[in-house]
Amino acid sequence: MQRNSKPRRQRGCQPIPLPEITSSVKPRNTLQALTSAAMVLPGLLLSPGHAAGQDRVNFQYSRYQEGERNLFGAPNNLKPISADVLHGSGVFSFTDRFKFTFGYTQDTWSGATPVTTTPLATDGGNRPYTVNGVVVGASPLANSQVLLDHDLNPIGRDPITKQLVGGIDTRSVLVMSSASPETRRQANFGLSYEWNEAAMNVGGGFSRERDYQSSFGNIGGRLDFNQKLTSVKFGGGYTSSEIGAILDHDSSPYITKQAYAQQIVRRDGSEILRGDRKDWVANVGLTQVLTKNALIDANVGYTHSSGFLENPYKATSIIFIDPAQLNNSLISGDVRAFIEQRPNIRNQIALNAKYIQYISPFNAAMHLGYRLSVDDWGVNTHTFDASWVQPIGGGWTLTPRIRYYSQDSASFYRPYLFSQQAFSKQEIDSLGRKVWVDQNNLTKQYFGETQFDLVDQNGNAVDFSVNAAPKMTSYDSGKLPDHFSSDHRLAGFGALSGGVILSKTLGKGVALEAGFEYYTRASSMQIGGGGSNSFADFDYYVANAAIKFDIEPATLPPMGTSGGSSESHSHATSHQHHKIPPAGIMFGHMLDKAGDFMAGYRFMYNWTGGNMMHGTQTVNDQTIVDQGCSDIGLCRFVPTFMNMRMHMVDLMYAPTHWLNVMLMPTFMDMDMNLRRLDGAPPPRPGVHEHTGAAGHETGAVGDTYFSSMIKLLDIPGHRVHANLGFSAPTGKVDIELRRIAKIDGGLIHFGMQLGSGTWDFTPSLTYAGEYNRWSWGTQFSGIKRLEEQNKSGYRLGDQFQATTWGGYDLKHWLTATIRGAYTWQDAIHRDFNKFNARIGPMDFPSNYGGQFFDMGFGVNVRILGGRFAGNQLGLEWLQPIRSDFNGYQLDRQGMLSATWSYEF
Repeated sequence: MQRNSKPRRQRGCQPIPLPEITSSVKPRNTLQALTSAAMVLPGLLLSPGHAAGQDRVNFQYSRYQEGERNLFGAPNNLKPISADVLHGSGVFSFTDRFKFTFGYTQDTWSGATPVTTTPLATDGGNRPYTVNGVVVGASPLANSQVLLDHDLNPIGRDPITKQLVGGIDTRSVLVMSSASPETRRQANFGLSYEWNEAAMNVGGGFSRERDYQSSFGNIGGRLDFNQKLTSVKFGGGYTSSEIGAILDHDSSPYITKQAYAQQIVRRDGSEILRGDRKDWVANVGLTQVLTKNALIDANVGYTHSSGFLENPYKATSIIFIDPAQLNNSLISGDVRAFIEQRPNIRNQIALNAKYIQYISPFNAAMHLGYRLSVDDWGVNTHTFDASWVQPIGGGWTLTPRIRYYSQDSASFYRPYLFSQQAFSKQEIDSLGRKVWVDQNNLTKQYFGETQFDLVDQNGNAVDFSVNAAPKMTSYDSGKLPDHFSSDHRLAGFGALSGGVILSKTLGKGVALEAGFEYYTRASSMQIGGGGSNSFADFDYYVANAAIKFDIEPATLPPMGTSGGSSESHSHATSHQHHKIPPAGIMFGHMLDKAGDFMAGYRFMYNWTGGNMMHGTQTVNDQTIVDQGCSDIGLCRFVPTFMNMRMHMVDLMYAPTHWLNVMLMPTFMDMDMNLRRLDGAPPPRPGVHEHTGAAGHETGAVGDTYFSSMIKLLDIPGHRVHANLGFSAPTGKVDIELRRIAKIDGGLIHFGMQLGSGTWDFTPSLTYAGEYNRWSWGTQFSGIKRLEEQNKSGYRLGDQFQATTWGGYDLKHWLTATIRGAYTWQDAIHRDFNKFNARIGPMDFPSNYGGQFFDMGFGVNVRILGGRFAGNQLGLEWLQPIRSDFNGYQLDRQGMLSATWSYEF
């Protein structure tokens, strides 16, 4: 399924160390200290105006992993939902009062999620799916039959053999469908200004994923009273969303969608359900410092949502019962799945309160929180949470937390419904005769009990050779409820979670953090009882790691003016002695002094698209069909585009003046769309076909790089250093295509995997020079695979690159660069050792690598003074000049590189 029911997006926690509060703290500092402590846990963040502390940049990675659902013993290979989340954020001060904030979140989800709920006793429940006699999956079916007693209780069956076992079995089971990887990207920006007794902030942003796009804006403020011991907060926001859900190829044919017929469009064989929704939010709150060691914070919020509020991938099972059967001892129910129908308006009111107490004997802070939420859907929730923030010396802080959540079910939630009517039945005329139609001429109707005793409208007997079929009439939608859903997130349940956060403050404004939280959901834990929805019980865990950099604004006056201490001047200029290379160059410069530290971020976007190429020439479809794959199977598909994005965190430290060490974790995501080749052979039964408008995506952690850079020459105007680097195989190389129409695609294409899967040696040798406004350099680099094959059986080709560049300072802070690059990349060695569908050239090792010539154009910005001294920015576009591809490949369009770094 392209985008099934997803768990609530997890927001990672970003604590800051708890400052010690003493009796000498002034009222304003007391409020800052206590509210800083309040920022330790997710959900406890106060308004931006209250965020004490200096400028900061944070990077965080989180892993979300669900446990398996209860399918009552059925064997299956459906992997539970998992998510890899990358988050970056920052605060920069334009002045002491004027700040800019930003945030970026990228998460990739995949795995099996519930589609609907059905009685376990159906004759299709937990039906195993086998390939060559091997069970590869099992899940209840969306459409099936169920036997009921006179009171409409399901009659029990063995969940595996499907044999009737007698007795009543009221258990329900989830119908599961596998979700292909999908990536969401969200960015937000904000500006805030603070006066002596007030603050104001405005912000906005957007969220984009394949089937859901939204844009949002907000405004808020704060007023301080009583010597800043009392603060009133207020805010509002608006979100506009567009839904374009690509309905799942596997489940959609078995789901009734008549209620949304006007909203479904068809493109490239896919059904796309469209809708719009609007969300308005308003809130007001109060923060009160009670004593020098305690404060209370409370706020109330209102949300109004309207439009398409359904989850388009959720269905509800409706058991249709022909009223003529109601007097039978055993009643046959026809189980059908319908896309859920929720109200198109929802109003929610939420009350939040938290109490924070500094515990002097332990130098710790205790947080207690409660949240009440009510809405007009009947979903009333209670949340209790508590945490203890404990500094343990040496810059370490330990924060255990516990949380309990309880929810009432929505008024329209049901695991499944009954409707006393037939889903479809043969039409009866006014004389009580069954109606039939001529399939060769649908305007002709016949009447009779069977195909062998039909008469026409004049009562004349019809020849047996007539191709007649029953004329069916469908269910009456007016007899169904206006609203229904079996989404387990709208059921009544309780949840208990607990976790711990460990943070360490290092020198030079650097802090590290690791956290873990375990969550369990159970209907029996709901306040007031429950227990009827245990089939939906599950658990998950979230693990995260973060690194944070405090960036202290320099105290230098604006550039071009005099003044400032020599110490401040040294801070602003000591790290800017050398020119930096173009943004696309890795391992291109070193830190100069022992003890220096650099934090950086690197983004690369690689774009391929346009024509299919062979060597240096464009090739037509028929050539690719005949020659692009193998003698055994002809090519059927080629990419129309492929986008690759890489996010990398650069961490560099200089233990000595001649040695730097680096660690660079990466986060990858890719998306590709395919087209069917003209002249391709027709689809074969049982052979995987990429159909529809969806395409596919992958994303998660990539390979991790670490290296040592050794200074070989450092004289005025000339520098040479060597890099001895390695790449650890932390990126996945066994990602699989999701099943389509019960047909497996096996491993996804080589180029869509997230790493090499092997340990790699990544050396380089770099020369850089400069004179007045001019700078130049040359680098030789390579990649040598150190293993014969990875876990999926293949090995990426080795690589060599030679590049040279020149730069000119347009301003003393702005440099324009140009460079040329030659790259040789070997083809892939060996092959997949697992099944792959072999649908196009991208599934064959010989169609990778080649020789490439590129020209790069870039700019570098070095901030030498003012509040942002020490920050460096780079941007470069690498334009292909000539390509000589191995085999058949999609043409290259270019690569964008962007970098940011800050040296401490």
